[in-house]
Amino acid sequence: MSVLDLFKLDGKKALVTGGSYGLGRAMAQALIEAGADAGLVDVSDRLEQTVRELSAIGPQVFGVKADLADRDERNRAFAEFIQRFGTIDVLVNNAGIQRRHPAMDFPLAEWAQVLELNLTAVFELSQLAGRVMLEKGQGKIINVASLLCFTGGLTVPAYAASKGGVAQLTKALANEWAGRGVNVNALAPGYMDTPLNTALIADQTRNRQILDRIPAGRWGRPADLAGAVVFLASTASDYVHGAILVVDGGFLGR
Repeated sequence: MSVLDLFKLDGKKALVTGGSYGLGRAMAQALIEAGADAGLVDVSDRLEQTVRELSAIGPQVFGVKADLADRDERNRAFAEFIQRFGTIDVLVNNAGIQRRHPAMDFPLAEWAQVLELNLTAVFELSQLAGRVMLEKGQGKIINVASLLCFTGGLTVPAYAASKGGVAQLTKALANEWAGRGVNVNALAPGYMDTPLNTALIADQTRNRQILDRIPAGRWGRPADLAGAVVFLASTASDYVHGAILVVDGGFLGR
């Protein structure tokens, strides 16, 4: 086997949450281009169009419209994926939301919304996928964490707490499942040019402060995660467990 073969995903069944646009779409496309069949779960109305576009790359692409903040919807979406493909080889927990308020004024209702989708849904979907993967002794779970696993951010206490939790959950699951053939790792994107960061990009002062700290000199793009997600989904990462792979243009190193 050549080293390039290690990155092939031919025939693998991948579930990507929040897959209709932004980082999720880019990661789904990368997995499909590497040979995987994919199911995209999203609440967005863009889902149907994205599935049509990605179906031009790989024939086995389908979408499930579901609100992953709802526990019944999570179970339904996962059941539809298994019904379609019969198994799961790769889970990318990407779906997430952001809410901005000063900490002293942060509404508890919004805190609960962020934690439910960004952390609890990640745990439950990992449970569901893990049961299938552990039974067959192989599988890849890729969580999407954040730079805020390492820093606290400003006016985003719920998001920071949820992503810090994702990082620790990644390590906890890896501790239990690594010896049973299931890899659990996380990507920590830096400041990415996506709708989640529209407010930051529009704020000229914060935008300049952020750019001044990124050695690469630009905001990240969704496509910047393509290589990293294929690596973590493939045989090339078989001895990588509990890692938080930072993709940030060098932000943390400055």
